[in-house]
Amino acid sequence: MKKLDRKIVLEDGEEYLGYGFGAKKEAICEIVFNTSMVGYQEIISDPSYTYQMVVMTYPLIGNYGITDEDYETKQPTIGGLIVKEYNDIPSNFRYTKTLSEYLEENNIPGISGIDTRKLTRSIREKGSRKVIVTDINTSKEKALKKLKEFKMPKDAVSKVSCKKKWYSRTANYKYNVVAIDYGIKLNTIRNLNKRGCNVTILPYNTKKEEIEKLNPDGIFLSNGPGNPEDVVEVIKLVKEIKGLYPIFGICLGHQIISLAYGAKTYKLKFGHRGGNHPVLNLITDKIEITSQNHSYAVEEESLNKTNLKPTHINILDKTIEGVECTKDKIFSVQYHPESAPGPQDSGYLFDKFIKLMEENKK
Repeated sequence: MKKLDRKIVLEDGEEYLGYGFGAKKEAICEIVFNTSMVGYQEIISDPSYTYQMVVMTYPLIGNYGITDEDYETKQPTIGGLIVKEYNDIPSNFRYTKTLSEYLEENNIPGISGIDTRKLTRSIREKGSRKVIVTDINTSKEKALKKLKEFKMPKDAVSKVSCKKKWYSRTANYKYNVVAIDYGIKLNTIRNLNKRGCNVTILPYNTKKEEIEKLNPDGIFLSNGPGNPEDVVEVIKLVKEIKGLYPIFGICLGHQIISLAYGAKTYKLKFGHRGGNHPVLNLITDKIEITSQNHSYAVEEESLNKTNLKPTHINILDKTIEGVECTKDKIFSVQYHPESAPGPQDSGYLFDKFIKLMEENKK
C-alpha cells in the first residue's frame, strides 16, 4: 500500500495528509477552489492562478493527461494543485504526457488523497487563506511558523506579463488589435484571430505613446492575477486612453476599467472559480453560464457614481459581472468569454468588440 508522504497545513492550523505528485517541493500559496468538471490543463496553465494553490472539487483529475494544443500559457505559474484522486494512466489518444510529468517539468507541487469536499467547505466558511504543502514529517508547529512569516507577493502581474511585444497574425485580417498582457490566455488571442484580428500583445507597463504609434482599431485588456489596486501604472494607462479607442476588458481588465473610472474593488471571501457560474445579462434579460476565476469584485455603490453602467449581474451573490460606457466605446466583463473547454455562452462579446471597431472605423 502506498505510504502517505506529503501534507498541507492551513494558517489556522487545519492539516490534511496525502500523496505527492508533480514536483516534490515545499510551497506557500493562497488556497482557492475550482468547481470545473473538466479543463484541469487549462486551469493549471492559466496565469491568473499565480501564487495560488487550487483545490479541484471534481474528484478525479489526470484521467485524460496533458495535450500540447490545449495550454493557455507557455510557462505555467500556478502555485500547486490539490485533488481527491489522481489518475496517472491517461485514457486519451491526444495526450502527450501525464499531469504529474507536466507539473514536475514546471516545478509545481501536487497532492492527492485529500478530502476535497471537507477542504472546500472550510474555504467557503472561513475564506481563502495561506497554505503550505510540505513533507509529511514537517511538524505542524514548523509549518505554521513558516506560514506566519511568509508575506504574499504583490508582483503577480509583472511576473506573468510578457517582457516585450509579440504578434499573433491571421490571414485576410480586417482589424489591428492591441492586447495589454496582464496574464493573457492563448485562447483569447485565438478568438480574436479567428474573427479577423491581427493582435499585438504588449507588456502591462506599456505607455500611451507606444500604443498611439501602433494606431490600433481597438484595445483589449486581458485577465490576470492579484489585486487590481496593486497595478497603478495600468489604471493610469486606461485613464489616458479611455474614449480614444474601442476597449474590451475581461476579468482583471474589467476591474482595471472600473478603477480607472473611479469605482472601487474589494476582495471576495473565497472568490469565483469554475465553469458553471450563472450570470444575468441586464440588456437581454438572459442568463449565461460562465467560466470565472477571480478573487476581487467591483463595488456596486461606487460604480453608481461613475459613467459606467452595469450590464451583467452574478445570480449567486449579486456581484457586478459587466460594465459599459457607450459614449467612450468601452465595455468589460468579470468572467471569461474565451473559456476553454467551455462554457461558450458568452462568445458574442468578442463579436460586440468587432462591431465597435467596425463602427469606429466608419
